[in-house]
Amino acid sequence: MNHELSIQNSLTRQKEKFVPLKEGFIGMYVCGPTVYSDVHLGNCRTFVSFDVMYRFLLHLGYKVRYVRNITDVGHLVDDADTGDDKIGERAKLEQLEPMEVVQKYSNGFHEMMDIFNTRKPSIEPRATGHIMEQIEMVETILANGLAYEKNGSVYFDTIKFASTHDEYGKLSGRVIDELLVETRDDLKNQDEKNHPSDFAIWMRADESHLMKWESPWSIGFPGWHLECSAMSTKYLGEQFDIHGGGNDLKFPHHENEIAQNIGACNCSPAKYWIHTNMLLMNGRKMSKSDNNSITPDQLFSGDSEHITKAYSPMVVKFFMLQSHYGSTLDLTDAALLAGEKGYKKIMEANRYLQGLAGGGSGNAELETKIQELIDQAVADMHDDFNTPKALSRLFELVPIINSHKDGKDGFDTISAEAISAMQETFKVYLFDIFGLQDEFETEGNAIADKFSGLMELIIDIRKDARTEKNWGTSDKIRDKLTELDIQLKDGKEGTHWTLN
Repeated sequence: MNHELSIQNSLTRQKEKFVPLKEGFIGMYVCGPTVYSDVHLGNCRTFVSFDVMYRFLLHLGYKVRYVRNITDVGHLVDDADTGDDKIGERAKLEQLEPMEVVQKYSNGFHEMMDIFNTRKPSIEPRATGHIMEQIEMVETILANGLAYEKNGSVYFDTIKFASTHDEYGKLSGRVIDELLVETRDDLKNQDEKNHPSDFAIWMRADESHLMKWESPWSIGFPGWHLECSAMSTKYLGEQFDIHGGGNDLKFPHHENEIAQNIGACNCSPAKYWIHTNMLLMNGRKMSKSDNNSITPDQLFSGDSEHITKAYSPMVVKFFMLQSHYGSTLDLTDAALLAGEKGYKKIMEANRYLQGLAGGGSGNAELETKIQELIDQAVADMHDDFNTPKALSRLFELVPIINSHKDGKDGFDTISAEAISAMQETFKVYLFDIFGLQDEFETEGNAIADKFSGLMELIIDIRKDARTEKNWGTSDKIRDKLTELDIQLKDGKEGTHWTLN
């Protein structure tokens, strides 16, 4: 069955058929972290979402160049053109060199991405490594008449851009009309800018600024928005397929990126814009000041008043995948507990499924249902990377798998081909596309092997007791294992054990 990939394009606000600019090849740019602090859980959700997209595109056979940057200069504390540089401010606070701060939190970011089992991007450029490219882009925008220099800083002329192009505000739905009605007296308080909506593409640095470079205009540093325009252009060209990031970056960051790229080459950078939605906590926006936040490490350790227990990284990742990337995701203890239960259930079913060999003569009705669910999972992922729906199809296959484990009629007649199709689907989707890991196996194969051997011994002892009609011992073994959340299931193929 042929499927066409469709993507919800933030630029057009429509779901569109995905057609790459160059057949067989995809260029994808995702705005990476500003490395001045530990990575936020909401950012983890964004990068996990784009990792799944990256994996799925590779699965479809595309050659993908995935560029995800590191912002290590120019991102000011208020996300605009005022205040201190986030890296520089943290460097002063921790009494470190700015590059020590960058290295420390870059290492932490990469470690967290490894914990969540995300693939590394094709290229991970740093803003400080591309100063010359950014200076050249500023020069081009100036030459094209869409920027102006004031006292060593260079600003993008949004009013002139808006009067000659209809692109500004298209991505975010924001307009500058309300700014246009401000009076000239109001503008006197806007320092060097011709208009409040103008934004810096190069900023003159004062003596206290720690990170600065020589340029034709001043000793200074690039504007935050400019960095992504320069780096995406360098590695993906003036036009590429996909640009992604969190919803909070639509305005002003991505809106200004588009303006800069058009200002430099008269072309919009990306054909498809993809934005992930917010991660909420207990129905509200995460906020340290409101005591409504949690870090990834706190989730893993259980050291938070907001949760009743620790949750493993794969349980947290599985929980994230149960919501579409474009929907808000509400993190609660109850939802995490449900996610943990679902994760264990599907991993248990997969372990049993992968151990099956051979098959029966065939069961047309059941095999048709199996194939329909597999096809639906494939269709769901082609429909804007719908991970929750695709997961739901796999969960619909779990009772079919468990029917064999429990010795029920029906499954034994399924052909080897149908069993193989399920095995391949679970393997590809759970591990290759979703990037999950079976933590029972990955926590330590040696421990798992010893535990499995011990359980086999216990099952043998119980079997002997049942043969000798020693029901007291048999029941005692079952009851004690139940207390330990280990369930025994007796079936045609013998006794199997599962973790509840």
